[in-house]
Amino acid sequence: MGNLPKDVARLAAVDAAQAARLLNEVREARLAGQRGRIAPRPVIEQSWGRMLRSGVDPDHDFRSGLLSADEVRRRREESPLRDVLPVLREGLLSVADVAQHIMVVADAEGRVLWREGSSPVLRKADGLGFELGADWREDVVGTNGVGTPAVVRRPVQVFAAEHFVRTHTSWTCSGAPITDPRDGRLLGVVDVSGPLETMHPATLAWVDSVAKLAEARLRELHLDALERLRAVAAPVLARLGGRALVVDVDGWTAAVTGMPYPRRLALPKSLSPGRRWLPAIGLCSVEPLGGGWLLRAMDEPAPLGGGRLVLDLAQPRRPSVTVGRGAGSWSRELSPRHAELLYLLAVRRTGRSAAGLAEDVFGDASRTVTVRAEMSRIRRYLGALLEHRPYRFGEDAEIEVLLPADPRDLLPHSTAPAVAARRGAGPRSR
Repeated sequence: MGNLPKDVARLAAVDAAQAARLLNEVREARLAGQRGRIAPRPVIEQSWGRMLRSGVDPDHDFRSGLLSADEVRRRREESPLRDVLPVLREGLLSVADVAQHIMVVADAEGRVLWREGSSPVLRKADGLGFELGADWREDVVGTNGVGTPAVVRRPVQVFAAEHFVRTHTSWTCSGAPITDPRDGRLLGVVDVSGPLETMHPATLAWVDSVAKLAEARLRELHLDALERLRAVAAPVLARLGGRALVVDVDGWTAAVTGMPYPRRLALPKSLSPGRRWLPAIGLCSVEPLGGGWLLRAMDEPAPLGGGRLVLDLAQPRRPSVTVGRGAGSWSRELSPRHAELLYLLAVRRTGRSAAGLAEDVFGDASRTVTVRAEMSRIRRYLGALLEHRPYRFGEDAEIEVLLPADPRDLLPHSTAPAVAARRGAGPRSR
């Protein structure tokens, strides 16, 4: 049970109620501004800090309005998670029901879309407001196994009084984020929850492994869809001259002619037919094709250098980048790692070597292979805005960074030493 402090973990394995009492002492001491007998885990202490700053009431739970049945149905139909429900059910439900737990699947906004498992536990969850359509974001209901993994982007178990809100302290949640394997975008969280006495040491690892199986299934489905688009694209490209390619709606390449094969292109958030400028190919004509886009390069050269980039970190759960050029603009949601790297380059305009970024992100200057691979992916969508040797933004690029109101909320998922230092520095950099 390595997710709890060692002495509490040993105690919880034999006496969950006594471990819960000890954690309640820790919680009460923290809320009173005092030091308890043991320190809360860092992931929990950081979450409690966010709750105190955002004004969540630890003594009274708050329940925002439930989504209507129609809205829950609409979100289910639009969510990619619907395609991996069989994987989640097969991996979690049979054991969860026997162990008196429930499985909960929430979307990226923390809304509960599916909820299945032990009937008595479902009724207890109703009493906590853990219902279909409920808003279970961390800044709404406090530290919990749905909202907290969505913020920190890693699996989290929240045991008993590690919940920030008192009414939730008889509950234990183990949640893992599910991300889109194509771009790292958060799709939602799968959580297994139940009364604290039903908690098991292996629950968190179990939930995380099933979440990873779901991501693998999403990857298979994406490859199948690309193969179908490729079958449509091949005869079309065979008749064309010049540079052209066919991509899916997210920019993943299905087929190409007359140019090197890019794995993925950065597309505007709302692409439409017509003349558009894209970093990888310059000015091009855009036409719909087989559920994707046919992109044909035009003669005008792509503009070099310059441009304006806005790195939006003000909404920690959805960092994004927007690039503006004379020929238009486009936006892209960032993976947690890309958000870290672009932020570090934005605050160090003179640039960083691969070793320097490895030190900044991992605390280990030898991890240059990983850094170079990620920077190569970033350069595919930022093009001439980003230079290398050292990695840096171009001198004539205008860079703006939008930061959260409180510097302690900067990239809360990040464990990078350089980001952690900035979180504790106080003054904000723009």
